[in-house]
Amino acid sequence: MPGMGSGLSAEDPTIVSAFKEALVHEGLIALLIVGLVALAWQALRFAEGRHIAHGSSTGTLASPAPGAAGRAPWAGLRPAIAEATGRRLVRVGFGCLWLFDGFLQAQPAMPLGLTTSVIEPAAATSPAWVRHVAGAGATVWSFHPIAAATSAVWIQLGIGLWLIVAPRGNWSRLAGVAAAAWGAVVWVFGEAFGGIFAPGLSWLFGAPGAVVFYVFAGVLVAVPERWWVSPRLGRAVLAVMGSFFAGMALLQAWPGRGFWVGRHGRALGALASMLHQMASTPQPRFLASRLKAFETFDAAHGFAVNLFVVVALSLLGLALLGLGTHPRALRGAVVASSALCLANWVLVQDLGFLGGVGTDPNSMVPIGVLITAGYLALARVPVPAEAAEPAGGAAAAKEVAERRGGDPAGWRLGWGQRWREGWASWRHAVESHPGSLARSVVAAGAVGIVTLGAAPMALASINPNAAPIIAQATDGTPGTADYVPRDFHLVDQFGRPVSLASLRGKTVALTFLDPVCTNECPVIAQELKQADTMLGSLRSRVELVGVVANPLYHAVAFVDAFDRQEGLQHVPNWLYLTGSLPALAKTWSEFGVQVQYLPGGSMVGHSEVAYVIGPNGRVRLSLDDDPGPATQASRSSFAVTLAQGIREVARGQVAQRTGPA
Repeated sequence: MPGMGSGLSAEDPTIVSAFKEALVHEGLIALLIVGLVALAWQALRFAEGRHIAHGSSTGTLASPAPGAAGRAPWAGLRPAIAEATGRRLVRVGFGCLWLFDGFLQAQPAMPLGLTTSVIEPAAATSPAWVRHVAGAGATVWSFHPIAAATSAVWIQLGIGLWLIVAPRGNWSRLAGVAAAAWGAVVWVFGEAFGGIFAPGLSWLFGAPGAVVFYVFAGVLVAVPERWWVSPRLGRAVLAVMGSFFAGMALLQAWPGRGFWVGRHGRALGALASMLHQMASTPQPRFLASRLKAFETFDAAHGFAVNLFVVVALSLLGLALLGLGTHPRALRGAVVASSALCLANWVLVQDLGFLGGVGTDPNSMVPIGVLITAGYLALARVPVPAEAAEPAGGAAAAKEVAERRGGDPAGWRLGWGQRWREGWASWRHAVESHPGSLARSVVAAGAVGIVTLGAAPMALASINPNAAPIIAQATDGTPGTADYVPRDFHLVDQFGRPVSLASLRGKTVALTFLDPVCTNECPVIAQELKQADTMLGSLRSRVELVGVVANPLYHAVAFVDAFDRQEGLQHVPNWLYLTGSLPALAKTWSEFGVQVQYLPGGSMVGHSEVAYVIGPNGRVRLSLDDDPGPATQASRSSFAVTLAQGIREVARGQVAQRTGPA
């Protein structure tokens, strides 16, 4: 009946069940990838073992060159250094964060809850162009909630694993590039640019968005590893974070933004109001009571709380900017920054990931990791391994230069020779460091897991039609049937007689519409129109048929007005049928449609159902066409479902029923 449709909750059982099923299926694929990785690792180890054994008996290139002090001659061209401590912290720390975020994306409420609880609120107070950009991401997610949600899980799990298992070389740098790229996508479309264009921007609430620090971390992993040898990179990281703290202090101190007061009469200030909202998030009682206690404190001492935050951010920002030459003082600033971030993470941001739709632990943990990494990059510079064996490295480099005719980098070598030397270099690296083979193979597996998520996401982003699962969640799955209904004799919108028998030879999509309805019938009409456009060349063999469902207003003039209102007069295979009240009542009864008067107004209540009738005149499918929430996604989803049903019936692909209709 009109008005009976309801919106989908984030815990809708149909969507949640489909999400879990998709995760299981794709998880099996991920396990297959892991299995293939293990087989590849064993195969490479076996092949390399045979090659080393063969090389040791024949004296081939697999053995180190005699003049290289036990090292392959090409090893002297690139100084071998241990991974910088700061880089390792960024790589492993953010790898763990990506893994944690991937598991958060697997929460049951993510498919339907992310757009309504995360994306839309993040963009609500931003300018129109920001809402438009974020809306594009929200549309993709809401149209394809299962594909998008599962894709996010595997992309983030894959990136996290990739960062952790690839400590050195191109594999590691590519992991940084992937992390930065995906982080940028999330920051723009998922966080609406981190709210930087919204009026309530504040460091306390996580501005400028947690993912922007993931992007920064990805860039730090992607830069050449030699940059980490010098303390300059550490100074640069601390300078960036110091400038960020100073800028956030200025923003926090800006008057008129509601942070300098705890309460305006009965209305709470900006911080107390946020704490009040966070306390209502589903979470353990002791966490909620902690937030309520701090809310009460801020409401009473709002000026003092904001003054402390402003002063602390200012001093720490200046310290990170100017204490690069004072290690002990800088260490104290780093510890104080971490303590301030921890306090904000616990007392204001409420750990960031509670409530069922939290996508990350918010910004305080990433900030603490970056500041600590900057300090370590400044204080603990890695020492090149060649310093311990300068003669061997120099001899190796000289030998290679002589062998390459003054072209030590090998740029003038043919591709075949460069490939052979590169392959030999890799073999020697595996022989010297067997663990590097395992890490390379596991990194390749992580790339496979990222691809497992990225491919469906890419396909979803270019598919303008919503997934059928949304319509199934709203109206259930289409039911099959197999019977021949009694014929009807009505007239179309042009007054021409039409019978069901006259439509034999074509597939018929039949529904019932009130021509004076102003809420759900126009939505159903547009769904039929959209489904028709999806049929392509099949349209010439399909008739879309609506039957009037109003005992009072069923004249041809009302039918014609409805068609013009909904733009159906230009759809060549559309028929809107009416007739005398006895003829209509007979048709309603035949198809089980209930029609009743509603109190007040001219509309009536009627069953919302659609039938797909095959070219042989037999009813093959029945669909509930209640628009439900009537969102853009649900409309498109029903249109897709109907179009699929029409194709199946037209091609005779609907299974025959064995029982009664």
